[in-house]
Formats: sequence, structure tokens, C-alpha cells
Amino acid sequence: MSRPPLPPFDAQTASLKVRLAEDAWNTQDPTHVAQAYTPDSQWRNRTEFIHGREDIIAFLTRKWSREHEYRLIKELWGFRNNRMAVRFAYEWHDATGAWFRSYGNELWEFDANGLMRTRFASINDLPITAPDRLFHWPRGRRPDDHPGLSALGL
Repeated sequence: MSRPPLPPFDAQTASLKVRLAEDAWNTQDPTHVAQAYTPDSQWRNRTEFIHGREDIIAFLTRKWSREHEYRLIKELWGFRNNRMAVRFAYEWHDATGAWFRSYGNELWEFDANGLMRTRFASINDLPITAPDRLFHWPRGRRPDDHPGLSALGL
């Protein structure tokens, strides 16, 4: 299975890879998202360690059952060969209606087929009010004309 663009990355292909990952996560479809990772992918997400696609699907199913109206923006921070550094922010609310903006950084490593083999994520949650929200688009892909993190001052 191949998942273009493939490493080694240049500025254009690295940026495209990040946008494709953002688009996939904004579907909130765990099975779809998991297909971008190797069958034996290793993750650290906050303090949770995840191994393989089945664990990824279970993790994302739990995540999106708690994080309502999830909207995510990712931005390339740097890249070299088959590795990338990505920063991101996402907005969501919990079952009580309390809103949060979660900020983080990810380190990614890809195999030769363009599947992510390793993902390390560090994330912090900031409580916000509904009027403080910045990510306003219907569920799914962020529109091309919606500003990214840098344009939003994040």
C-alpha cells in the first residue's frame, strides 16, 4: 500500500502531506484515518501509548466520542527526508458544553510507502468561551479560504 506523497519530502510535498493528514482527521472517521499509518505504527499521544491500527481506531473512537464539534488545523513546522515536525490546534467542547482549544506539536516518521510509522504528540488544553472560537466551518475539510494557524496568530 502506498500513500503519496512519498519521502524524501520537499517543501511542497511536506506541506501537502500535512494538509492531507488534517483533512483526514477532520473527517472524524477512525478507520479512514488509521489507513495512513503502518499496521505496526507506534504513537505517543499525551501520556497514552498506542500500537498498531486497531489501537489507533479504538483511541480515535474514544477521542471523538468525548470531543464534540472537533475542528483541527495543522501546520508544517519543519521536515527532513522522511520526518516532519508539525504544530496544530483544534477546538472542541465536552459533554457539558465547555469549550477548549488544544495546542500541540507532533513528530512524524514515514516509511518508504508514505505511511506514518511513528507519531509523538504533545498536547495542552486551554479552556475558551464559545465567542473565543476561531475555527468556524461545517464538519469536514477546512475550506481553502479559512486561515491557517499562522494567519490566525496561533
